Order: sequence, then C-alpha cells, then structure tokens
Amino acid sequence: MLLWLKAFHIMFVVTWFAGLFYLPRLFVYHAELLKTPPHDVLGHQRFCIMERRLFWGIMTPSAVLAILFGLLTWNAYGWLAFKGMGWLHAKLLLVGLVIGHHYLCHKYMLAFRNQANTHSATYFRFFNEFPVLILVATVLLVVLKPF
Repeated sequence: MLLWLKAFHIMFVVTWFAGLFYLPRLFVYHAELLKTPPHDVLGHQRFCIMERRLFWGIMTPSAVLAILFGLLTWNAYGWLAFKGMGWLHAKLLLVGLVIGHHYLCHKYMLAFRNQANTHSATYFRFFNEFPVLILVATVLLVVLKPF
C-alpha cells in the first residue's frame, strides 16, 4: 500500500510541476502580446482561457492530490516516524514555498484577466525559474537525506 501512495504522490507532483513550469511561460508570451498597442483582444482572450484551464484543470487538482498523497504517505509511516529528520522539515518548507508560488501564479493569472498586469515578460522569465530551483532542492533532500 505504501508504494502505491508514494507512486501517486510522485505522479501528482510531476503534473503539478509541469503546470508550474508552463503557466509562467504563458505569462511571458501574454506580457509580450500586451506590451505594445494596439492589443490583440482575441490573443488576450485565448491566453486567459489557456491560463485558466491550466491553473484550474491541471495545476490545482494536481497540487491538492500531491499534498493529499504526501500526507497519506507520511501517515502510513506514522506521524512520528520522521521525528528528528531535518531533511523532512526542509522538504516541508520547500512545499510551503511551492504553494506560495502556486498562489502567485493565481494572482498573476487574475491580473492578466483583469488587464492589470504590471510585470514584464523578463520578470516572468525569472519567475519561471523558481520552481526549477525548488524541485532540484526537494529531489536532492529526499534522495540524499543529508540531515
């Protein structure tokens, strides 16, 4: 049973991160589309639809299920089984940062929808790199368990 929980946790983490990698890239293209008047209204609407479907159809359900299966895996081990394992505390901190990044994606998606975005395409290029760093750090923590 434990291996099934881990497998589903990993699958949903992968799909969540796929969305976290792709949505900011859509923001880059959306910001580029809107930077010079006249604005392409149909292009703007198309980006809004793509962003909304990605966020609500893939990213958010994957995030919820990744967290759920992570908690179920932790429960299967026993809540106290990881006591004194600093790597798990660090991983949970990184999960919190990813949740914050997910929230910011939602905030930016709404800003684009409401035509209130104030960030450039360059900003979103850097914003797009954050989940990569978190993923690398998380995988290294889980595999190496350095502390």
